[in-house]
Amino acid sequence: MITVFAPDGAGEVVVGTDLADLVLRTVAADPHGPLVDGDVVVVTSKVLSKAAGLARPGADREAAVDEQTVRTVARRGPTRIVRTRHGLTLAAAGVDASNVAAGTVLVLPADPDADAADLLAALAARTGLALAVVVSDTAGRAWREGQTDQAIGAAGLRVLERYAGRQDGYGNDLKVTAMAVADEVAGAADLVKGKLAGRPVAVVRGLGHLVQPVGGPDGTARALVRDPGQDMFSRGAREAVLLAALTATGQPERYEEVVALDEPERTAAVLAGTGPDGEPLGPQAVALVRALLAADLR
Repeated sequence: MITVFAPDGAGEVVVGTDLADLVLRTVAADPHGPLVDGDVVVVTSKVLSKAAGLARPGADREAAVDEQTVRTVARRGPTRIVRTRHGLTLAAAGVDASNVAAGTVLVLPADPDADAADLLAALAARTGLALAVVVSDTAGRAWREGQTDQAIGAAGLRVLERYAGRQDGYGNDLKVTAMAVADEVAGAADLVKGKLAGRPVAVVRGLGHLVQPVGGPDGTARALVRDPGQDMFSRGAREAVLLAALTATGQPERYEEVVALDEPERTAAVLAGTGPDGEPLGPQAVALVRALLAADLR
């Protein structure tokens, strides 16, 4: 049986808060506490960011998004979906203004997997238990309304349960199925933590068979990030066409500059560029750009 609970009493996390102490104290005070062997501790990325002092002035939000961004995946007006330094695809690079002091925003931890490993080491040292830690953060999903939590950091947990090579109950060979265990754990924890209840820690109990020593196979959240070469949705539909138009006219390096614009400025910016020979775009190139960028890609 799997049990999921989120203890009350965490209080406000500030720079330097001992997160291991927070976890042990709040879980021990819960009717389901204390921690036991095989427990998976789920903490929101926000408490890690607060404890590490990763708050920024709200006026610097766009600069913080730029700092965290590797490239733009899609943009509609001021709304940006980007690929972050962590390999994650997130709105506004995960820079968040909720559950923080007015006038400030938080950026994500630089290395959530390492933070998960550090917290796990502290918990294990103080309890002697075999545990796992998942760092969760909220994300939207392509094709689906609403948000759910996903794992952006993990330690001590097999984050993928791979079924390739096994057979189902009908004798069919499974070839590609892999359960995203850490994401499902993060989502389950979010059901009990809530967004407004002040419960940033949850415990998922009953998955001891997936708890493993740090360094085990599929043991970090990074393992959940799809390799770019296998990503069929690395850009939004309009952005993919924009990149194609820029590449066809010898201007691919201008993508981040031009994607920030709305129409008709975007088309004008592409047409104002020069081709690989440094000369203005010829009639055929202009016609190609206009046709591509005028496509209805809703």
